[in-house]
Amino acid sequence: MATQTKAGNGTKPKAAQAKPAQAEKSQARVTVERAVDVPVGAVLTVTDRVTELVEPFTGRASAEKQLESYRAELRRRVKRTERRGATARRRATTEARKTRNRVEREARRRQRTVETNLKRNRNELEQRVRKAVELLPV
Repeated sequence: MATQTKAGNGTKPKAAQAKPAQAEKSQARVTVERAVDVPVGAVLTVTDRVTELVEPFTGRASAEKQLESYRAELRRRVKRTERRGATARRRATTEARKTRNRVEREARRRQRTVETNLKRNRNELEQRVRKAVELLPV
C-alpha cells in the first residue's frame, strides 16, 4: 500500500507547494529586469556613440584637427581610387591593342591567302585561254 502524507488526503505539504511559487516569482523578476535592462543598455550605447562622434568637435582646435584628419583620409582614398582607375585603363588599353594587332595580323594573313589564290587562278585561267586560242583555226 502507498504511503500517505500527513494530511492523509494525498495533497502535497505547504513547503513543497512554496518552491514552485518561489521559482515562478524569480523567473518573473528576471524577465522584468531584462525587459528594463535592454532599453536602458541601448540608450547608454547610443549615448556613448553620440559622445564619440561629437567629442572631437567640442573645441575649435580639436574640430580642425578632426577635419584635417578627414581630409587626409579622403585624399588617400581618392588617390587609391585614381590609381586603381589608371591601372584598369592601362590594362584595357593594352588588351585592346593586343586584340587589334591580332585581328590585323589575321586580316593580313587572309588577304595574302586570297591574293595568292587569285593570282594562281588568274595564271591558270590565262594559260587555258592561251591554249584554247592556239587550238583555234586561224
